[in-house]
Amino acid sequence: MKDVLRTTDPTQLAFAQALLSGEDITSFEMDVHMSVLDGSLGILPRRLMVANRDHFMALAVLRDNGVDGIVE
Repeated sequence: MKDVLRTTDPTQLAFAQALLSGEDITSFEMDVHMSVLDGSLGILPRRLMVANRDHFMALAVLRDNGVDGIVE
């Protein structure tokens, strides 16, 4: 698995997941429960992961739709 997005904005994560789902790319959100460590301040970014075979296409989909926080 490779990460394609790192952000602290939950709406941006939901948008990115919807875009990827629309292209039949399965994604997995990591670091969801890290808010316990940062005291629910939202300072630790969450990562959106995709399978290695979908990495290139996922980056293209997110980039074409203007999503910020893309990891290249």
